Amino acid sequence: MKKGIVLSLIMLVVLGILSTTCIATSKNSSNAVTEQMVQTMVDQKVDTAVQGAVSQMQTNIENSQNEDKKDNTANGIGMIAAAIATGLACIGSGIAVAVVASSAVGAISENPSLLGKTIIFAGLAEGIAIYGLIIAIMILNKI
Repeated sequence: MKKGIVLSLIMLVVLGILSTTCIATSKNSSNAVTEQMVQTMVDQKVDTAVQGAVSQMQTNIENSQNEDKKDNTANGIGMIAAAIATGLACIGSGIAVAVVASSAVGAISENPSLLGKTIIFAGLAEGIAIYGLIIAIMILNKI
């Protein structure tokens, strides 16, 4: 957007220079426009272009500030979602491990050959926390 404004300003200046040189060469004609009139017109056009560029830049700044506010809101909601995913998964995993581990200790005390099976059940219960962590990482990558 800035390149277009700069190019239009350059075009105006070039046209002003060309028009003043053309008018300077044709001063002998009776309908010739004076150099001062041309300079006044060029100045008016440049002022109008600069005012348009300034208003456009102000509009762009306001739009970017509004987008930043929206991005901040989305980032905050994403952080809350990641925290909830991790927290609930860890709480659920803690409850599951507490139940499985206490049962596993009782089963192993009666029959020591059940140790391998009970470790698998405890590992599955701990996996719930890992799934919550993975979901939180995926949410944070989207922010």
